[in-house]
Amino acid sequence: MLTTPTTRRFVLTEKQVWLLITAMVILLQFSALFVPILEPDGALYAGIAKTMVLKHDYWNLYADGYDWLDKPHFPFWMTAISFQLFGIHTWSYKLPAILFLLMGAGYTYRFALALYDEKVARWAVCILLTAEHLVISNNDVRAEPYLTGLIIAAVYHFYRRGILLGAIFTAFAIMTKGLFALVPVCAAIGGQMLFTRNWKELFHWRWLLALLLIALFITPELYALYTQFDLHPEKIVFGSNGVSGLRFFFWDSQFGRFMNTGPIKGAGDPFFFFHTLLWAFLPWSVMLYAAVIIFIKKWKQQTEYYCICAALATFVLFSLSRFQLPHYLNIIFPFFAILTAQYILSLYSTKGLQFFRITQYTIIILLAVGVVVIDLLYKPAMHYAWLLLAAALFFLYLLLHYWLDKSTKQAVFYRTISISILLNLYLNTILYPDMMQYQSGSTAAIYANTYLPGRAVGLYQANSYAFDFYLKAPVIRADTASSLVFTTPEGTAALQQQGYSCTVLKSFPHFYVSKLDLPFVRKVTRAGALGERQLVAVGK
Repeated sequence: MLTTPTTRRFVLTEKQVWLLITAMVILLQFSALFVPILEPDGALYAGIAKTMVLKHDYWNLYADGYDWLDKPHFPFWMTAISFQLFGIHTWSYKLPAILFLLMGAGYTYRFALALYDEKVARWAVCILLTAEHLVISNNDVRAEPYLTGLIIAAVYHFYRRGILLGAIFTAFAIMTKGLFALVPVCAAIGGQMLFTRNWKELFHWRWLLALLLIALFITPELYALYTQFDLHPEKIVFGSNGVSGLRFFFWDSQFGRFMNTGPIKGAGDPFFFFHTLLWAFLPWSVMLYAAVIIFIKKWKQQTEYYCICAALATFVLFSLSRFQLPHYLNIIFPFFAILTAQYILSLYSTKGLQFFRITQYTIIILLAVGVVVIDLLYKPAMHYAWLLLAAALFFLYLLLHYWLDKSTKQAVFYRTISISILLNLYLNTILYPDMMQYQSGSTAAIYANTYLPGRAVGLYQANSYAFDFYLKAPVIRADTASSLVFTTPEGTAALQQQGYSCTVLKSFPHFYVSKLDLPFVRKVTRAGALGERQLVAVGK
């Protein structure tokens, strides 16, 4: 009697699928490691750390050749260490920030595991590392990747009653962004004790010890500010002398921005972060809003309040502030990720699962269409390279279809992650690398390094932090002409009117890539959106 041989289907477990996908989203964070640093803020911060290393001065911050008073020192110290170890490069500027973010992902896993279970912890990590603005911030690196990792680490250690480590991470967060870094940490721990009515723990002496340790650990920042500014009232900062670095740190940089009374002002909108979150937390923003609403509806049934208190207290504070930027919310994304993961995994009813599937598949379709539309509008040099990414995504979809039941939450979840990987690989490996040819400061500096090596260049009526960072020669900042200048066509004309002979060595298209608009994105209208910068040889 003949028997038909049975074929054994190779099926990965859900944990094995998670490990594979997690490895991919971790690698995704490094996909923009070699993309030139964006102006203005990223290039400014890179230039400050570069100056630290070149001057061997780690206490004073300088920008534009002057004393700089704005952000605390910790991110610059981390970047300077990276520059010392690996040299001054694009990737060595971004690397420490990405590592701090990944540390935050690790603590997100540990915190979610302690509060809920292993599956919530796994999914929270994937949600965090595919949240759109978090991935963008690993390209346009500022202070937020550091702060994201430090705050969740501080909350986790305080949750575990690890006062020493909690105080260290909190102090590092304060030395990254200022006193407002205390808000999510204190709200998480205090909110939990308040809503569980754990009064004995709330007024325990260990929190006084934690406060004293934090004060001790931020003394390097206070010393740096005091020696650079308070000891030198003659220095001109914000257009006046007698500016106190300590006062700025404790008041003007935080409460001054909040109330719009400090030297750095903005114009806030109470609803700014409500609509910002819709794109910043893609592809999970709808699920996040649903998670918060359901959490509040079932407030008395909840077992933990750490995440909701940290997230909402910080969200409300930023919404009331008069100074607002989209990346401010990144620091509470770990808490958002845990809330979102717990909510998705709690969906068991037919109606709830249908809501999840329809929402996420709609977002998947919209993001896929969005990538195609952007590519057709912009038409990068690697115009068809996205097809390779699409093919890779399709292959991943087939594997997921093979490994997982397509109707399950797992299948929908991992397919959502796949579209996020496609979108951000397209941005970081095709779109942004092509756009950076229009950041004139970095392209001009690279040109000067190649064809005019070692020549000092003056910035004349054309400031560029990217030029300052990438030029491997002295940069002269003065209102007078030097023998070689980086300037605008109007600057060249002004020099000629002053009697100088000017020879344009090279012209560079100019656009602030961090401030995209439709005329620039559309290839047919891009020429009209571009400015011009020039490298000019100047003679008597």
